[in-house]
Amino acid sequence: MKPKGKQGEVVTGMANGKKTSRTSKSIRENEHHDDHAFKYVPSSRLQKQTAKMSRKDFNDFYEKELYRLQVELVKLQEWIRNKGLKMIVIFEGRDAAGKGGVIKRIEQHLNPRVCRVVALPKPTERERTQWYFQRYVSHLPAAGEMVLLDRSWYNRAGVERVMEFCTEEEYREFLRSCPDFERMLVRSGIILVKYWFSVSHEIQEKRFQERIRLRTKRWKISEMDVISRARWVEYSRAKDDMFSFTDIKQSPWYVVNADDKKRARLNCIAHLLSMIDYQDLTPGKLDLPELQDDKGYIRPPATDQTYVPELY
Repeated sequence: MKPKGKQGEVVTGMANGKKTSRTSKSIRENEHHDDHAFKYVPSSRLQKQTAKMSRKDFNDFYEKELYRLQVELVKLQEWIRNKGLKMIVIFEGRDAAGKGGVIKRIEQHLNPRVCRVVALPKPTERERTQWYFQRYVSHLPAAGEMVLLDRSWYNRAGVERVMEFCTEEEYREFLRSCPDFERMLVRSGIILVKYWFSVSHEIQEKRFQERIRLRTKRWKISEMDVISRARWVEYSRAKDDMFSFTDIKQSPWYVVNADDKKRARLNCIAHLLSMIDYQDLTPGKLDLPELQDDKGYIRPPATDQTYVPELY
């Protein structure tokens, strides 16, 4: 079991039968392999501490805290792999709410053979004739895998509903079927976690303007995004209806306040880590062996190989 600390503390392990901890304000990189993972306890004190920070101080805090959480994600990955667990994490929400950013930070240091991202394009003509959930089933995790769904089967309750890409009957059938589908996944042993990233229309407009302005981000905005923005209220109603049917005990929705991207990333990752009672199975330190003798080996001339031009 994960040891618990006081609010605002991160429990780093056990020493002589006693808990050892550090306050969140003084978090530093921790490479020690403890027997237990940390237990993050939401704290109003921590919120007040970070709220008082200057932007520079918070950015410094963010980088250190993000790294600490990413170290914990590696531990979680090893636990999932060794115990043969199956996990799905769904990321839904408004356009430009920051879903892609948190997914990138989660997978950044993980093994792609254990943790993979699924971001499906619009369905093909053949897929449109299939059972609605069929195109997603092939991407479900096997034992020892974690799948991050960047958008999911909830497209039907969101964009397809608002933009009228599905019929009224297809939409109603989804609302009836989805809870049973997810209960079936949970009964089969899959750990299903669902996040909704909530962003205000002012922040969304600011991020859209940035995507229009910056050439490196222009691919993130499409004509469909622009049209969707004009239907803000319709999307709000669709989200409320979706929650009323699919926010069930077996797979509840967790809402992430995403107006501040960096805070949203930390909050989401910390919450995700709390969903599994994992322990640290990270392999211990290894010693590199001495290189073998060349025993007469002669390397071929460099001119026999084609090198990438060294422009830098």
